[in-house]
Amino acid sequence: MSNKNMSKYQKDVISNYYNNLDTIMLQKLGELVTDIFLESSDAKKEKLWQRAEKAMQKLKIKPAIIKHIMEKKDIEILAKNLKEWQTMK
Repeated sequence: MSNKNMSKYQKDVISNYYNNLDTIMLQKLGELVTDIFLESSDAKKEKLWQRAEKAMQKLKIKPAIIKHIMEKKDIEILAKNLKEWQTMK
């Protein structure tokens, strides 16, 4: 759909989405922390960790921090960092 064919409402919805993308990603990352903590299957946990990595990249977290979290794959480290990122927002 081209930009010309969108209504003002549609343009506003899209604009609001991108204006709130950080908040959306922080919420999604919080849900992933819970899912990783509760998941018992190693294969499913790995997929959740990959999604968490993508969410951190979208949040523009420093690559060194992402690398450290992904190397450790410690849910407590991720949760602690998430809490800090939420307070910074």
